[in-house]
Amino acid sequence: MTHLWVRAEQRPNEERVGLTPAGAAALVGAGLRVSVEQSSVRAIPIAGFSEAGCEIVPENAWPEAPQDAIVFGLKELPEDGTPLVHRHIMFGHAYKGQPAGRALLKRFKAGGGTLYDLEYLMDEAGRRVAAFGYWAGYAGAAVSLSCWAAQQRGGIAGPVGVHAGSADLRAALKEALTGLAAPRPRAIVIGALGRVGTGAADLCDAMGVEVTKWDMAETAHGGPFPEILDHELFLNCILARPGTPVFVPEHAKTAKRRLSVIGDIACDPSSDFSPIKVYDRVTDWHAPALRVHDDPVLDVTAIDNLPSMLPVESSEDYAAQLLPSLLGLHDLGAGVWGRAAAEFERHTRDI
Repeated sequence: MTHLWVRAEQRPNEERVGLTPAGAAALVGAGLRVSVEQSSVRAIPIAGFSEAGCEIVPENAWPEAPQDAIVFGLKELPEDGTPLVHRHIMFGHAYKGQPAGRALLKRFKAGGGTLYDLEYLMDEAGRRVAAFGYWAGYAGAAVSLSCWAAQQRGGIAGPVGVHAGSADLRAALKEALTGLAAPRPRAIVIGALGRVGTGAADLCDAMGVEVTKWDMAETAHGGPFPEILDHELFLNCILARPGTPVFVPEHAKTAKRRLSVIGDIACDPSSDFSPIKVYDRVTDWHAPALRVHDDPVLDVTAIDNLPSMLPVESSEDYAAQLLPSLLGLHDLGAGVWGRAAAEFERHTRDI
């Protein structure tokens, strides 16, 4: 019997889960054994999983799970160097030259486990079967606009937190913008036709921010892109990959520009292919803005778990997208799982 073990998330400010009680009931009905860890932070209560027929197990017990269990989580595991013996479904952030990613792959190699990276679950056409992108874009645009509002008051953005829903997020943002004499900024979104870009543009539209929408056609010439510097906000919604052009070079800090906030929603500054060269590290919930230049001011916000600001909506959306693939877990050698395993093998061959 295929055994799916849903682990509790162990990183700060992470309340999401990739399976809802309704999805768990569908898996149990299809003959899978589903174990769900208790969690002190998960936004969706454990009672629904119990009612769906799942086995409830202690929080953070996944290292002792049966070796044939498939451990399913979202964000990174504790970086303790222990060999990984299980098959893991998670976002590994390990295939683009990230230093921490190489360490993770070495742990899988040492333990004999396998990574099924959620970012690389692809259909036959090469499109991701599930993504948090829309809500990453939505929350990322909100944080970027909050950074701009803080600048107008002569400061830098303060901590961000969890919202009960998108309406609550918009209400908080509206309050942050109240009383500002400056007109709304203009935003340019690159990757506007994708999930992330759509979410970012929708938030901007809801808040009365004029949006310039760019996608592949507008960036195909490879740059430079002076238009970016002529907008107050730049929202990057393009995943870094080989061939991605540089959107904001390092010298943009001192260039003549209106640009004062970069929302790197794709958030991959340690990648060799990052298109934004004015910063080198992610930001976090406590300090969402990194000031990279003072005169004229330029802040970068790059939070790598933005959808967790809206944990219920984003979890429900993502889980619905992923469920058809989870129902195919009985055959890990085929379809999306076979392709993800092949990607793992390719990247660990020389580890």
